This record gives sequence, structure tokens and C-alpha cells, in this order.
Amino acid sequence: MDQAQRREWNEKVIEEFRANEGVVGGSFAGHTLLLLTTRGAKSGELRVSPLAAVSADGGAGRRWAVFAANGGRPMRPGWYYNLSADPVVTVEVGTERFQAVAEDATGAEREQLWAVMLERLPSLDDFQATAPGPIPVVVLTRQ
Repeated sequence: MDQAQRREWNEKVIEEFRANEGVVGGSFAGHTLLLLTTRGAKSGELRVSPLAAVSADGGAGRRWAVFAANGGRPMRPGWYYNLSADPVVTVEVGTERFQAVAEDATGAEREQLWAVMLERLPSLDDFQATAPGPIPVVVLTRQ
């Protein structure tokens, strides 16, 4: 899938997410999905990315973890690079929308979140095999 096709696919997922209170079908069916809005590091434009996520706080809804797997491509996704310029993001989960701060999980927290997501989405292990290093796990903490 080239970049234009990915952008079109993402737009359809975003539209479905917003029309159905955060529930989507296709490859995200049965998974928790969130929309992450970042500010482009170079352009300054807002960018929305649909991402599979897991709770990072036992379901309290204050912290979410997302994974910079980029579909197994050999480079990190654009949204991940945008976080280095501005870690303050907007998150949409279900019908909620809130500001959050993004930071890489490390150590035991990263390993625990990775294990949870790997159990829910085993294909992540295939993505790791082609990634340029450990796939970053990013925790989004509600402000």
C-alpha cells in the first residue's frame, strides 16, 4: 500500500470511528482503537492517526499505550516523529476527546504493555521482525 492509499484508508477508519462512537470494523474489529492528533514536526499541521491501543492504567481511562509499529515498515510512523517536536496531543477514545502528553514507556512498563498488546494483536511480533529496533511503546497521559 503506497502513502496515498494509506492516507485514504486512514480517512475511512477515522470517519467510521467518529460515526460509530469509536467502534470500527475491518482490521480494528474487536480491538480498542483511538485517534491520535499530533502537530506535524515540519508542517505544523494537525495530523490524525487511528491506532490500536491498550489501557496503561488498568482501565481507569487516564493513560493509554500505543505502538509505533508502522505496519512493519522499516521506519517509524510520522506521528511518532511529530511527538519529538510537540508531545502534547489530542486523544479520542470512544466518545471522549481529551488533551494528553505523550512519552515513551521504558523498562518494565514497556515490557508489560508490549506483552498485553502482543497477546491481543499477535501480528505485532511480525512487525517487530522488520522494524529498525524495538518498536516504541508510547504512553498518552490525560492532562
